[in-house]
Amino acid sequence: MKVAIRVVDWEAKRHELMQIRHAVFVDEQGVPVELEHDRHDQGALHLLASSGDRRPVATARMLADGHIGRMAVLPAWRRRGIGSEMLRELIKLARERGILRIFLNAQCGAQAFYERLGFVAEGEVFEEAGIGHRRMSMQLDRNGG
Repeated sequence: MKVAIRVVDWEAKRHELMQIRHAVFVDEQGVPVELEHDRHDQGALHLLASSGDRRPVATARMLADGHIGRMAVLPAWRRRGIGSEMLRELIKLARERGILRIFLNAQCGAQAFYERLGFVAEGEVFEEAGIGHRRMSMQLDRNGG
């Protein structure tokens, strides 16, 4: 089933975005609920992926400095290319905004996923919310490389 990925307003879609993030990060991965929402949500660019019947199935955000995060795909919707599509959309949006370096803190288990899309690991593994992470980044140019 195909999904539609679009940029959404935080205030208008907050409930749907947080529902996905809560299911993945809090319920599935055990991240403390107080760490899931932060002061950056209000000013971030948010993507929402919805199924053909308009059910929210995935989300991601990007801050103005190119920091990508809070990427979450509901379990039943994984391994369908949704995460890759969302990252490609964020890369495109970053270029449109003149951001030439994007970065993220990848969970160690997802490092290979990000590498396949062109991200490069930096530095040592660190713990965030009790989960091992690695900083990864990608240099962009305005022309798609």
